[in-house]
Amino acid sequence: MEKNRGGENLLQVRKRDDREVGYDEGKVFHAIEKAYLKVRPGEDYFETVEKLAKKVTKAVKEQYENKVTVDEVQEVVKDVLLHTWNKDVAKEYIEYATERKTRRDSSMDLTVQIEKLLSGDKEVINANANKDSKTFSTYRDLLAGQVSKAPGLKMLPKRVRYAHIRGDLHFHDLDYSPMLPYTNCCLVALKEMLRDGFTMGNAVIESPKSIQTAVAQTSQIVANVASSQFGGTSLNRLDEVLEPYAWLNYEKHLQTAEYYGYADKERYARDLTKKDIYDSMQSFEYEVNTLYTSNGQTPFTTASFGLSESWVGKEIQKAILNVRINGLGKNHKTAIFPKLLFTLKDGLNLHPDEPNYDIKQLALKCSSLRVYPDILNYDTLIKLTGSFKGSMGCRSFLQGWVDPETGKQVDDGRMNLGM
Repeated sequence: MEKNRGGENLLQVRKRDDREVGYDEGKVFHAIEKAYLKVRPGEDYFETVEKLAKKVTKAVKEQYENKVTVDEVQEVVKDVLLHTWNKDVAKEYIEYATERKTRRDSSMDLTVQIEKLLSGDKEVINANANKDSKTFSTYRDLLAGQVSKAPGLKMLPKRVRYAHIRGDLHFHDLDYSPMLPYTNCCLVALKEMLRDGFTMGNAVIESPKSIQTAVAQTSQIVANVASSQFGGTSLNRLDEVLEPYAWLNYEKHLQTAEYYGYADKERYARDLTKKDIYDSMQSFEYEVNTLYTSNGQTPFTTASFGLSESWVGKEIQKAILNVRINGLGKNHKTAIFPKLLFTLKDGLNLHPDEPNYDIKQLALKCSSLRVYPDILNYDTLIKLTGSFKGSMGCRSFLQGWVDPETGKQVDDGRMNLGM
């Protein structure tokens, strides 16, 4: 290989993604070697292949002074193999090169991509574990995805496109992201939506008057948000968000006890509130795991919790963990969603003398039996990101951000933008 005085390759090869690299005889050797072994297995090939590679290098340097393309090098390899009477090796090399070209081109061929889906290509129908390709809505979504992938690849820079095709990197959610700026994951502004009310479809939803209604609204919010993006839906500090609505249950039960003159009004109200909380969290887990978004997949839902210190908030935490421990249905199957994130905080639940230590122990039991919850460290997360919040479904954390207009820290209502 010729080099200039600085040690750099004089002959530069332009790749298909427009990168330029130094000519490498070793790559030519390996390409011929692969074809040679395919048609002449068992032969002592090294010396022969080495001579052929050197012939190719000599021919390339005679024909091209400074720059040559990959395709031009391939043409020289074909000519050398044919003119040295290695026609069987040449045929194998040509067929392999043609197959690779067809594969590259087919990635951007709309007809080929649709035919993959119609033929039941496992790479297509099993691409997303959250989608059941047997359902109509999912199949339609997969079809739309195949239509998007072909032009989406063409829109990418060459270097990214060919790196994706080669498998050097994976351009995530190619079936969505090139077309419109869909959000990928978001921290839903659940607290504000439940507190202030919101509009969904044609309905104006008022603030809920019980934890049952708050949880039902939360499930609908999750379904609608998940249908408007292609990533995870995260619920931040879920126990603290739901706590005010559980207090409404407690107040209602307390009024009932007073109306009927029960002797132990406090116990009556607490017991019924605990049952309401457990039933609500059980319903939430069932609903999240049976929902389908508009693109036919179960919403990838994440819920963080563990910081509330009131007895109502603690009951919500316990209910979330006990519902997960008990599992789904008569076979007590482990629920997939929501992904649970339990928070550890010094002074709250780390040590035996702290008020929520028993809940931490329950969280550890749940994790040992059901894999989740994952653990968040309150102080460390603030140190790393500037504020405490649950993660996105992909386990990435938003950096802390202060709204310059209000001067307040904002976490909820923010998202990752799909690139």
